[in-house]
Amino acid sequence: MAKGSVKKVVLAYSGGLDTSVILKWLVETYGCEVIAFSADLGQAEELEGLDEKARRTGASKVYIEDLREEFVRDFVFPMFRAAAVYEGSYLLGTSIARPLIAKRMVEIAEAEGADAVAHGATGKGNDQVRFELTAYALKPDIRVIAPWREWDLNSREKLIDYAERHGIPVPVTKAKPYSSDRNLLHISFEGGILEDPWREPDEDMFVLSVSPEKAPDEPEYVEVEFEAGNPVAVNGERLSPAALLQRLNEIGGRHGVGRIDIVENRFVGMKSRGVYETPGGTIWRAAHRAVESLTLDREVMHLRDSLVPKYAELVYNGFWYAPERETLQAFMDEAQKNVTGTARLKLYKGNCTVVGRRSPHSLYDPETATFEEDTVYDQADATGFIKLNALRLRTLKRLVG
Repeated sequence: MAKGSVKKVVLAYSGGLDTSVILKWLVETYGCEVIAFSADLGQAEELEGLDEKARRTGASKVYIEDLREEFVRDFVFPMFRAAAVYEGSYLLGTSIARPLIAKRMVEIAEAEGADAVAHGATGKGNDQVRFELTAYALKPDIRVIAPWREWDLNSREKLIDYAERHGIPVPVTKAKPYSSDRNLLHISFEGGILEDPWREPDEDMFVLSVSPEKAPDEPEYVEVEFEAGNPVAVNGERLSPAALLQRLNEIGGRHGVGRIDIVENRFVGMKSRGVYETPGGTIWRAAHRAVESLTLDREVMHLRDSLVPKYAELVYNGFWYAPERETLQAFMDEAQKNVTGTARLKLYKGNCTVVGRRSPHSLYDPETATFEEDTVYDQADATGFIKLNALRLRTLKRLVG
């Protein structure tokens, strides 16, 4: 398809250097109309003035949408019901935001009669895959334009020169020695000085949490209530999904909870070092697991846990709208029907410790579990149980040695 055949493009636009240059580049290179779309997912960036800036840079129309509640309710909630964690540590904060942004891009493209969407993800990262897999899954005939895979503006200096030549306002600030991405679930840091996996991150880099060393000297207790696997209240106060996550972020952040520093495997094949702050999500995950420990059947829990790495991999790699993720989700949600109850956690200098849990659907039976005398468990029954489980081991040793 020739460049000139594109008439209208919906661009995921943040107003930063990259997407501001992309907006003008699309108009120049493709000779097309560009509609700018900015999603508020809780990144705490200033959205005021974004409409005017996009129009001055060449946008024919601008969408600025508050998607915070949808983000947490329809994306973070189901992902946490599935207990998703990638490679043992990463709570998928960036990964889970991309399908929502791409979904809205496609919806706007359909409403506006656009024949393409565009994004500012580079050709080395995971985000390009996440944006484009979502776009193709929802609208198979959509065209996706990824400028980083087409142009020769492959450095910050070239981008700034382009912006200055075209009168694009670029704030004159000292370049961060890393890149970051933020939403209500987390903030990530990568690149720059973090490309040395031996180097400890500078303390002034962190945004959502104080250092554990500077956290309060007294612990704080927090209670999180769940219904069917979803958190609904903090310390007895019922909150909307976005407000609840924001509250947990505030509580966890002041105690230095939720920092991780990992080297992860990107879908495109390379390893990447990332530093993440997920204070609210860390509390949420620990509380959820605590309520599950009371309410999930053993075999259901073990089966679910065996599927978590696959589910997390699908989210990380961008397959949110793939049938295998949706099928896994149905199982995860079925398992969560009785995950209702409250967990109590103790936060202290970076630690998040479960100290209590209760549930109206608890499978914990004190009469059976007690080490004292009881009338519901005959300890002699264990003899046959052990011998049956040992039969194959005894046979192996006797016949093979």
